[in-house]
Amino acid sequence: MRMIVGAAATVVGGAVAVGLAGGALSKESVTPNPAGNTPLVATVNGTVNTPAGNLPHAFLNLTTWPDSMSGVHGASGGTQPDWVTYGPTTNLSVPANSVVTVTVKQYDGGEEITNPYFAKVHGTVGGFETVDGKRVTEVDPKHVGHTFTIHMFPQSGQDQLFVSAPLPAVPDDAPALDNGYPAPRVVTFSFITKGPGRYVWQCEFPCGDGYYAKFGGPMGAQGYMAGTLTVTPTAS
Repeated sequence: MRMIVGAAATVVGGAVAVGLAGGALSKESVTPNPAGNTPLVATVNGTVNTPAGNLPHAFLNLTTWPDSMSGVHGASGGTQPDWVTYGPTTNLSVPANSVVTVTVKQYDGGEEITNPYFAKVHGTVGGFETVDGKRVTEVDPKHVGHTFTIHMFPQSGQDQLFVSAPLPAVPDDAPALDNGYPAPRVVTFSFITKGPGRYVWQCEFPCGDGYYAKFGGPMGAQGYMAGTLTVTPTAS
C-alpha cells in the first residue's frame, strides 16, 4: 500500500521544488555491513520552506560503479571485485524533519528493468528527479542502470518512508574518462524525513550475474547494492 500526500516546498538559497510524495513498503533486512562500512553523514547547508515549517537542507553524494574497485572495498575490489556497488558506502545517516537532497553519479550500463514501476520516480519532493540537469518523472524502462529505493523496516514506532529514484543506464557510446569508467549520468532528487528511524534501501534493478543470481548477490548485500538509512534526531 502506498500513501501519497501533496504539499509545496521552496528551497531557500537553492533550487525550487514543488510537491511531496511519500509512502511505505515493508522490506526484510539485508545482510550486515562489511567491515569499514562507516556511516556517510549528510551535510546540512541552509534551510527549506515547507508547509511543515522551515526545515534543514541536508545533502548526500553517492556513486554507482559497474564493479567494486572503488569506494569502501578498496583498490583490489575486496572479496567480490566483480560485483556492482554503490559508493563511497551504503551506510547512510540523515537528520530527522529535514529535506534531503541526494546526488548520484551513475557510471554503470544497464538494460530493460524487470518491473517498470521502478522506472518511475516515487516519493520525492515534487515527484521528480533531474537527470543530467533535466527534470523527469520517469526514465526509459528499457535503459535502466540501477535504482535508489528506500523501504521501511516491517516494524512499528517509526514514520513511513518510501522513496524510489531510477538511475538511467550509461549509453554504450559514452566517452571514457581518465578513471577508466565512462562519463556518468548525474541524477539528483530530494525527499523529506519525519521522525527518527532506521530504514533499508537497495537497488530494485536485478543486477547480479546469471538468471537467478540477478536477484541475489550484490542486490541483498550491504556495502554493495543495499544498505541502511538512519534518520537521526534533529539537534535542538
